[in-house]
Parts: sequence; structure tokens; C-alpha cells
Amino acid sequence: MFFSLGWVTGLVAGVFALHVVQKLCFPYFWKDVFYLVKVIRYGARLEIFKITSKVVTIIDRFVQQAERIPTKPFLIYEGITYTYQDIDKRSNTLANVFLEQGTLKKGDSVALLMNNEPDFICVWFGLIKLGCSVAFLNTNIKSRSLLHCFNCCGAKTLIVGADLLDSLEDILPSFQEDSISVWAMKNKSSHTEVQTLLDKMHQASDKPTPPALRAATSLKAATLYIFTSGTTGLPKAAVITHLQSLKAAAGFWAYGGSKDDVVYIPLPLYHSAASLIGVGGTIEMGATCVLKKKFSASQFWNDCRKYDVTIFQYIGEICRYLCNQPKAEGEKKHKVQMGVGNGLRQDVWREFHRRFGEIRMCELYGSTEGNLCFMNHIGKIGAVGRSNFFYKLLFKYDLVRYDMVRDEPVRNRQGFCQHVNKGETGLLLSKISASSPFFGYAGSKQLTEKKLMRNVFVKGDAYFNTGDLMAEDAEDFICFKDRVGDTFR
Repeated sequence: MFFSLGWVTGLVAGVFALHVVQKLCFPYFWKDVFYLVKVIRYGARLEIFKITSKVVTIIDRFVQQAERIPTKPFLIYEGITYTYQDIDKRSNTLANVFLEQGTLKKGDSVALLMNNEPDFICVWFGLIKLGCSVAFLNTNIKSRSLLHCFNCCGAKTLIVGADLLDSLEDILPSFQEDSISVWAMKNKSSHTEVQTLLDKMHQASDKPTPPALRAATSLKAATLYIFTSGTTGLPKAAVITHLQSLKAAAGFWAYGGSKDDVVYIPLPLYHSAASLIGVGGTIEMGATCVLKKKFSASQFWNDCRKYDVTIFQYIGEICRYLCNQPKAEGEKKHKVQMGVGNGLRQDVWREFHRRFGEIRMCELYGSTEGNLCFMNHIGKIGAVGRSNFFYKLLFKYDLVRYDMVRDEPVRNRQGFCQHVNKGETGLLLSKISASSPFFGYAGSKQLTEKKLMRNVFVKGDAYFNTGDLMAEDAEDFICFKDRVGDTFR
């Protein structure tokens, strides 16, 4: 009896000692473990898709959710609620219009020029159900740049929102010359060269299209083209594959989101943050999203209270605009628990917490076309992400010395790059491999090659050049420092 009691006492003391050591020496151990388990679980799911060649895409996932929870609100826009079934049927209607017309076939690329509205999502989903890839056009792109976008992705069809048709009047003749058909989300049009969609959708069936049309057998097949650009030059069409869209859709879930969440999306859908992380993440969780046509600082908190928002998307400037709003009573009375985005400055982060409560701000790092993502799952102020020993085994990245005067990486006598020490600023490079591929830009091998660095540490290796200067501190938190070259983030 005495021996048993002593043994138990010793065990408890040992466990307590280990707990104290863990708290002092490895304070983020369990949070890292739980996060990595999620990453590995989701990665295993993608590996199964590779092995079986049976890819469950974002649109497949949406159809599954529409069958499982048909009457659950999927989208709220300007006070109107659209269920999963509503969006599913309307996207079917759009797909059936083109199926009956015979103007589109599996493998075609279609350009989409629309502001934030429910039909953006319906058109996007409807085209994917036909097996088409969709090019999201930035609504701020005009004339020559817009024509360039079509050359990049090979689109011969454009679907344009009713409120944007007039902005194309000057280049409609150029579309005709290039045999690009233009369809407007209207019942009728004064432009004879423009075909209308709404009138045809009123007559079309909302029955599902054949699943074989949208079926994907490879994660590396292109599903979207999202245009990105720097401070100079024409827009670049980043190739978005099923692999990238599925990874992005896991963002909210990885941060702890669930089916009970209401996601607030004030960012433009033609950007990957709103479409892939926002809409895709809502689908993955089986949750509800509130879509804004444009961000409004004065309406933000009223919307959050009205719709019981629990997660919101941001870029750094959004939080700054909110902090610059006049102070009001009850600013901390809301149900928002999490913000997901990037570019949040430390001073704004602290002021945001002080004004609106201890909302968990989940910074993430990644570019539309890149092959690496960091997530600050701990919530440390000022960090864009976190790494650790196990993460580095899964995702190969390096910080290398960079000469700001010569505007190039520093190489040694053998011609190889040099690692920086902990805490030092270096250029972030991500190794290109089967598990972390880089798909480049559509229509330009030259631009794709320009983003690569070869012979970095050994002859024949290849890395994606992020163009970002970063630093990794002693606790493995990643901090953004600056941009290099002719682009900015």
C-alpha cells in the first residue's frame, strides 16, 4: 500500500515537472501539435486523391453540402439569404444555358468580369460544372490590359456583370476582331454584339449537369486563373489548380473554424483571399458567409451584429480604417471571435484589440501563385506565421542573404546562396518539389522562369523566389520585413 502510494506520488510529481518544463521551454508545444495534426490530416486527404485519381474538388464539395444541408444559409447579400440549394440550382441553370447553346465545352477557358454579388459565385460554379476553367478579371483593369488578360489564359468567352457592361464599350470592337463572345448578366442589351444571359436563364432547367463534365482526375489541373501584378508591367495570370484551391479552402478549418461560423467577406471576389479562402473555406466548413459589394468601415460592426458574424476577412488597411472610425459605445459588443488575413501592422493590431476586444487575429502569409504558406496559429502580434522542426520537414524553405545595394541574393565563391542566422533578415525562398509544386503563369514561360532561382544550394535545385525579406526569431515566428524588386505586397 505504501509502495503504491509512493509510486503514484512520484508519477504525479514527474508529470508535474514535465508540465513545468514544457511550459517554460516549449510554451507552444501543444498548440503546434494540434495545428500540425490538422495539416497532416488534410495533406493525407490530398494524397489519397493523388493515389486514387478521384479528386473531390471545391465544386464537388459544394454539391455534397447542397445535398446534405440544402436549406442552410450559404450566402447573405444585402439582407437577402441564399441557401446552399439556391446557389446550387442557379449555377445549374447557368450551366444548362451554355450546355443547350453548345457554345462551351469541357476544357474551355472563360473570363469573368463582375463585382461582388451572388451571381459572381453562381457563374463561377456553373462554369466549373461544365468543366471550364475560369479567369477572374480585376474590375479595375481597362482596355489594353484587359485584352492582354484574354491572350494569357486563352479565353474566347467573357461573362460580364450588368453594371460593368458600359465600361467595355470602347473595346467591344476589339473583342469581335479577336472572336471573343461577350455575354452580359442582363435581360436585354443595346449592344448588338453582346448576348444576354438572364433572359435565357429564366427558361433554362435547374437540373444538375452530368457529373462527368466537372470531374477532375488530377490535382494539378487548372481550375482558375487569378491575375496578379506588381507596380510595373501587365497583369500576370497565376495558374490556380485544384491542389491550390483545396489547400486555401482549409484555412478557416485549420484555425479552428466550424459549421456554426458566419464569415464576413468584404474583399473583392476576383482576389484569391475572398474566393479561395473566403468562399472555399465557407464551403469546406459547411458554414455561412456574408458578402459585401464593397468594404464599408461605417457599416462593418453593424453588419457583424446584424448577421452574428464570428469570422471576418481582412487586409491590414481594413483594420486601420476601422480603428480610425469615431469611437462609439458598445464597440466590444459583438460575436466576432476571429479575423483572418494579412498585412496587419503591430500598432494597428494592438489598437484593434484595445478598441474591439481580444479578437483572435490570424495572420497568414502566401502569394496567389506561390507554393508556400505560413499561418500564425498562435496569434503572436507582429508575426505572419510560425514554423517549427516538423513544419520544416514538410515544407522546405530557406532565408538567404540579400544584397540590397545590388538588389540580388549574395552568393559564395562556389556560386551558392548563403543561409542567414536566426533573427537576421533574408530573402524567403521555397523549394519546388512534388509536394510543393509551382505552376507558374499562364501564357508566359518567361514570367514563370523569372520567379525561379536555380542552383541555390546545390547544382540543379530550384526554388520559388517570393521576393519577400523575412526574419525568423528564436521562437520560430516568421516576421515580414520588406519587399524587393519591382513588386509590392
